[in-house]
Amino acid sequence: MIRFPPTAALRAFESAARHLSYTRAANELHITQSAVSHQIRHIEELWDLKLFARQGRTLVLTEAGQALAPIVRDFVNRLTHKLEEFKSGEDRGSLRVSLLQSFAFKWLVPRLGQFSQVSPHVNVWISTTEDLIDFSVEEVDVGIRLGHGGWPGLYQVLLLREYVFPVCSPRFLKRVKPPETPNDLLRYPLIYRRSHDICPRWRDWFKDAGVEVKSLPKGSQFPDTSMTVQAAIDDFGIALARSAHVQDDLASGRLVKLFDVYSQSTVAYYFVCRKGREDEPNIKAFHDWISDKAAESQKEFDRVAGVNTPAVAQA
Repeated sequence: MIRFPPTAALRAFESAARHLSYTRAANELHITQSAVSHQIRHIEELWDLKLFARQGRTLVLTEAGQALAPIVRDFVNRLTHKLEEFKSGEDRGSLRVSLLQSFAFKWLVPRLGQFSQVSPHVNVWISTTEDLIDFSVEEVDVGIRLGHGGWPGLYQVLLLREYVFPVCSPRFLKRVKPPETPNDLLRYPLIYRRSHDICPRWRDWFKDAGVEVKSLPKGSQFPDTSMTVQAAIDDFGIALARSAHVQDDLASGRLVKLFDVYSQSTVAYYFVCRKGREDEPNIKAFHDWISDKAAESQKEFDRVAGVNTPAVAQA
């Protein structure tokens, strides 16, 4: 039978593994260095494992230490966060959701009130980031990720695939001669999004439209998709948009679509959480709701693009 050490010993191991220093771990935990050493020695004796080794003057994790450190860190972090919630009186119905700012602003937040109506006991806390969060470290329950899927250690379900096409404001079209062919767009100010490689590019759309591009025209550049879309709304020029980011703007008339050329986005949105948590009541309620909303949007995206709605992949 496996015996478990006191939580204080696990905290000492987690801190020492993170800092690779008993001294820095002692300073962080406000105990003595000898106390840290004693706690770790207690774990090693209890589990009959060597967790640290010395390479000269450098402290390193052994193979067993490397394997156990992230597990212990996850346990300590989750326990600490939960106890802090109880201590501060925070609502245990909170659900922390991490996603891209542009998708939150243009798609999720406008629909979030509907979730509150069906699940009033769940308080959704939104955090936005361009980076893939580490569920073992970040205070996050659920993520909406843009990518290709296949993230290890995560429960993941495909939510939404998009199409890419050019848009601009009605006022912009009144100010210029409306383009008659995709090739004409090369004479107009294009709006660009500075980003990593997974985001759609103008060259890709022009290729799908059968246009050979030697050089792209100059135009304004923005760091995220929501700014790019807003620039198009504000008459800066023509933006290359993804379905989910302009669905409501097209319906309201703030933007108009140019041409019936739709490039399939190479990436998609996925619902993700740590494996084993997918059936927790709050997470399941949010997953069921957002899956329904995504299916509604997917049906509309496919209708506009003139294709059949693809089957949604399972976890």
